[in-house]
Amino acid sequence: MASLVARAAGAAHSVAVSILAQSQIKEGDKIPEILLKDNPETATVKVHDIPGKILICGVPGAFTPPCSSQIPAYIENYQKFVDKGFGGIYVVGVNDAFVMNAWKEKLAPQGTPVQFVADDQAQFVSALGLVMDATGLLGGPRSKRFVIIAQDGKVNRLKVEDEAPNVTCTRADSVLEDL
Repeated sequence: MASLVARAAGAAHSVAVSILAQSQIKEGDKIPEILLKDNPETATVKVHDIPGKILICGVPGAFTPPCSSQIPAYIENYQKFVDKGFGGIYVVGVNDAFVMNAWKEKLAPQGTPVQFVADDQAQFVSALGLVMDATGLLGGPRSKRFVIIAQDGKVNRLKVEDEAPNVTCTRADSVLEDL
């Protein structure tokens, strides 16, 4: 009986992730109007409304080894992005705001202008069509690993890793080289 319930729950979860996933956003599309959280109580970050050029980096999970090795280069190279006209870098994870803030403190104990924002219900990455089923490893739907370069609320460039553990086209140095 327990295995039947487990299989049914797994099937329902896979269906839910499929329903959440829309077609993948593409260059020229508008960033979805979904608020993200930079604090635990309210969703206040409107990446879709930020004027100018910004970088949005989606990660599967705060504190995971690939993500924790990827993001420090964005912190270290922040000024290089600013010098290329970027007004901000936003790291988005399907985690709660407490986790995202703790991860930011771990990666940048002296502080950083890089913003760490929570998409705690995967609504933003789902609307982007960049959600994946990470139930086996991370317990539920998570963000694919991606980088969006947006200008005035529209996608200028999109890079998505083929596999979540890979950090190739979304590495900070790779993104900088392509600018």
